[in-house]
Amino acid sequence: MQAVASWISKKADRCGGDACIRDTRIPVWVLVGYRRLGTTDHEILRAYPTLLAGDLEAAWDYLAKNPEEIATAIRENQEGADGFVE
Repeated sequence: MQAVASWISKKADRCGGDACIRDTRIPVWVLVGYRRLGTTDHEILRAYPTLLAGDLEAAWDYLAKNPEEIATAIRENQEGADGFVE
């Protein structure tokens, strides 16, 4: 099996500049959200077959180093563009 580098990238023209896995459109905050819901790494990898275990390790490392950024991204996504609606 060929090894593929795993990293996090941020580009203004992709996913609103959110931190994503490599050059995909899979934001770190989405993966963190799944994990918070109790989804295992194995289940995430099965749902996203283009991801590697190293991608998840990179995502969890990014979360550890940038918890406020990820929390804000999750909160903004839950609230939507117009803010929280009751």
